Amino acid sequence: MNYRHLGRTGLKVSPITLGCMNFGELTDKANSFSIMDTALDAGINVFDTADVYGGPQTPDMPKGFGISEEYIGNWLAQDKSRRDRIVLATKVYQPMDIGPNDKFLSAYHIRRACDASLRRLKTDHIDLYQMHHIDRATPWEEVWQAMEQLIREGKITYVGSSNFAGWDIALAQCTAASRNLLGLASEQSLYNLTARTIELEVIPALRHFGTGLITWSPIGMGLLGGVLKKISEGRRATPGLQARIEAKRPQLEAYEVLCAELGESPARVALAWLLHNPAVTSVISGPRTTAQLLENLDAPELELSGETLATLDQIWPGPGGEAPKAYAW
Repeated sequence: MNYRHLGRTGLKVSPITLGCMNFGELTDKANSFSIMDTALDAGINVFDTADVYGGPQTPDMPKGFGISEEYIGNWLAQDKSRRDRIVLATKVYQPMDIGPNDKFLSAYHIRRACDASLRRLKTDHIDLYQMHHIDRATPWEEVWQAMEQLIREGKITYVGSSNFAGWDIALAQCTAASRNLLGLASEQSLYNLTARTIELEVIPALRHFGTGLITWSPIGMGLLGGVLKKISEGRRATPGLQARIEAKRPQLEAYEVLCAELGESPARVALAWLLHNPAVTSVISGPRTTAQLLENLDAPELELSGETLATLDQIWPGPGGEAPKAYAW
């Protein structure tokens, strides 16, 4: 596997990141362990989770579960050598209890959430500690003060963001620079053929600051995984998925025809398209089963021709370039 630098850092990461969001909710412990075994054996060295993962947050159950982190911690405890073979990434922000300070990015919550994640993960440090969402009610001076303290204590190594706007990234980096900090090592964003909004401002910001990009939902929540063929073969679609299919049916039909002509699975093409973008460091594969992970493992090896990339742009057009050129001239 060809490892890549995470942005401007010296850290090398695999082009595929193992997303552990389904652990505890859609994937039981035994299958989660099997997925992690397979990922490690394949050379995937980034395991991504969040304190909130492991169950659905609803109005009746507004707090996080932590089960995904617990599964990873139990898996790591089986073999102590595993910890030094992975880049362990988790996140902070979401409600983990019902108190007013059990969420978001206050220094108070960041410290408590990090300690709780370390306990569940059964480790003494987190390699990449990511802010799951932006908290514009907390000043950046407070956020970086909290992160600096965790770095000094050896509890975290790198700081990342997730779901940030371009101007949030700029503010974060400028404030970090004023404190002589590295700042954000990475940003984790929604990006796939069906969702290309980050090309407007997020990707230009990341390129300017030398920040790595880890993408989530690479197959568009199933749309880019050969959904039309699966339905024709008898797979049932939820009402929500069916509505999304109908909204994009002409594009999906053209896409699946193209993938068939290439002799490649749609999911593999979707991941390969992302990895052709020099701004993308790693793509999250969040499998529910080991078979789903195996399908994605060789996506980094798929070379798409210039003609194929141009056809994909025609089927799934982006915003027209970077802001403001995309809309101002």
